[in-house]
Amino acid sequence: MAFDLSMPILVVDDYSTMIRIIRNLLKQLGFENVDEASDGSAALAKMQTKRYGLVISDWNMEPMTGYELLKEVRASPEFSKTPFIMITAESKTENVIAAKKAGVNNYIVKPFNAATLKTKMEAVFPDAAG
Repeated sequence: MAFDLSMPILVVDDYSTMIRIIRNLLKQLGFENVDEASDGSAALAKMQTKRYGLVISDWNMEPMTGYELLKEVRASPEFSKTPFIMITAESKTENVIAAKKAGVNNYIVKPFNAATLKTKMEAVFPDAAG
């Protein structure tokens, strides 16, 4: 895998256990530079201070959802190209379509493992696959 393992990754979830799980999966894949935020607004604040190579965000959060975060990120000239993977417990087709329309790079339905995360990340970073 030819990922830039030093790439900073922002994990956004209001459930600290989920952040820990994702952080551990990323560590299994070799990523150590992982920050976390508990909702969309906290994530935006972190993005103002650091360039992230990837945002992995949960959909369902308060007060700002992952979907709202995605729309904010895509609307910002500064962050519009930041790769974004949405995570959700619901595989509703309309959610997937809405996220795709809003510009999500990939979509993961919980539960998932390191292999799924790796596959989804390889799809986002095609040059890194193989």
